[in-house]
Amino acid sequence: MHAMALAMSDSLRHRGPDDGGTWIDVENGVGFGHRRLSIIDLSPAGHQPMASHNDRHVICYNGEIYNFRELRGELEAKGAPFRGHSDTEVLLAAIDAWGVAGALKRCNGMFAFALWDRAERSLILARDRLGEKPLYFGWAGGAFLFGSEMRALAAWHDFAPGIDRGALALSLRHNYIPAPYSIYKGIYKLPPATILNLTPDLQSRDPGLETLARRFEPYWSAREAAERGSAEPFSGSDGEAVNALDTCLRAAVDSRTVSDVPLGAFLSGGIDSSTVVALMQAQSARPVKTFSIGFHEAGFNEAEHAKAVAAHLGTDHTELYVTPSEAQDVIPNLPELYDEPFADSSQIPTYLVSKLARGKVTVSLSGDGGDELFGGYNRYAWAETIWRKIGWLPAPGRQALSKIMTSAAPRTWQHLFDVVNPVMPGRWRQERAGEKLHKLARILSTNGQEALYMRLLSHWSDPASVVLGSEEPATILTDSSRWARLDSFTARMMYLDTVNYLPDDILTKVDRASMAVSLEARVPLLDHRVVEFAWRLPMHMKVRDGQGKWALRQVLERYVPRKLIERPKMGFGVPIDHWLRGPLRDWAEALLDESRLRREGFFDPAPIRRLWAEHLSGRANWQYDLWDVLVFQAWHEAQKRKHDKASSSASSQAVVHG
Repeated sequence: MHAMALAMSDSLRHRGPDDGGTWIDVENGVGFGHRRLSIIDLSPAGHQPMASHNDRHVICYNGEIYNFRELRGELEAKGAPFRGHSDTEVLLAAIDAWGVAGALKRCNGMFAFALWDRAERSLILARDRLGEKPLYFGWAGGAFLFGSEMRALAAWHDFAPGIDRGALALSLRHNYIPAPYSIYKGIYKLPPATILNLTPDLQSRDPGLETLARRFEPYWSAREAAERGSAEPFSGSDGEAVNALDTCLRAAVDSRTVSDVPLGAFLSGGIDSSTVVALMQAQSARPVKTFSIGFHEAGFNEAEHAKAVAAHLGTDHTELYVTPSEAQDVIPNLPELYDEPFADSSQIPTYLVSKLARGKVTVSLSGDGGDELFGGYNRYAWAETIWRKIGWLPAPGRQALSKIMTSAAPRTWQHLFDVVNPVMPGRWRQERAGEKLHKLARILSTNGQEALYMRLLSHWSDPASVVLGSEEPATILTDSSRWARLDSFTARMMYLDTVNYLPDDILTKVDRASMAVSLEARVPLLDHRVVEFAWRLPMHMKVRDGQGKWALRQVLERYVPRKLIERPKMGFGVPIDHWLRGPLRDWAEALLDESRLRREGFFDPAPIRRLWAEHLSGRANWQYDLWDVLVFQAWHEAQKRKHDKASSSASSQAVVHG
């Protein structure tokens, strides 16, 4: 067992290059393996796996508890002894003192961990409130396995689960696989804010997801936070709300600057990252190290805006302009970086800026979460308005309007907007307007607000018809009984994005990209105190005059002039659509080859080949739909290569020892 625990943990060396360890309980058949990225207490006193002082608990823990010093003071007052100064030791002492749920309710941090309880012979898994740190688990090869990434489970010698075609269908709809599903049958993701106690009766067999779900114990609830905030809204003036938000954000940022290693921040020049950096710099005696990636394609480049914000704040700024070929060079590595199909193409610049930052720091703050909490996505500003304006039209009328909007290719519409953009007010100017019009056209025929939202989130509208032998499983998006009871359509969208899109797309992207280069990314806007306060803000303090993040913008304007940040929202993306018609065409054609698709048996080739032909012709932009398929195909090819290599190695060893 020691050899397997070591192999599994070594597969995660990139997440923890500084130290490694294993712990084995032979009598109970339990093994832990850990890799450490040393951030707090760099001494051997922070080594893991770590046992509690009373020797009851052993932990294998990934993450940071930001208020560990305050908790330590409280525990020391109760007589708890400490050997070192790590947050891991504080977490163990807190669990000894207050139990798992009691400890986690007091913790402010990002984390995932496994805890062996010797007294109860139970294995306890837990994950942070918003899902910043990942945790996979499941049954394979006669064992219960867990790890921060799928690759750790795959290192088990008998790991051979089948592809979950329902999960594959979900990945074509969303470009990611939402928790608790994974690409493999019998392997799951622990949902955020959840404790799972695997008592001895559950440790040797997969009881099925339905039974597991009944054992999920939430210690915090995004739904309750949303409903409570909506029921008890902030009642002060606009100015009082901005003051309170400023104070709350300052505390969140300050707590995430605790580190025994160099620290910096990603800076895109957008509202969220600029706010985080402004509050960091306001509380720092020396220039904060900031990092941004630039592209030469104007519609995708925010580096010049980031540079202006950095100059105003006086940060120590580093930027790197990336050529298309340098960005494309990342693509062959995606199956390794994201060892489960994951098709948000902004994974490419996220990896590149993480790699840039890792050259100077070990920890970087990130501005993720602002869109979901403060109404930043464009759909929050216009979806409800659009529905009010078109919802009264009968379906045939909306379909006719949709046909008119798609009668011209996206690039034709873009040429028109390129002509009128210079004379439009800044906030009305649109980048990639043609794509947005086609996206709007695709939702016009939906039946109701919730259907409109689902269509906005969907790439393939009927992925089960594309993935052979699949049935799309239920998710929180399709189970309205799990939705927060909120008055407005916009609030419901924000809630669903917070519990689904945020952890399974945005935070997954940031975690894998940063940890691939051994960089810890911290997200101040997802401090649970900020989340709870954000839900107390009335909607008019988030979305006002057709523009999102009103309150957040007011905070930022205290530190950065409006002229530096007032511009249309840009995504952190790359021009996949152009690349697929150009330098990536041969690569894509090989993966989408009709005979190959038929031979492998996962997809119906007909709809995929139709979209591929339309995309190549320029009649439509199917970059997202095609990228979903391409990412799976590339991932599946990589898994086959690993399997063939392992089989070859095993055969060679059999010959040598034979």
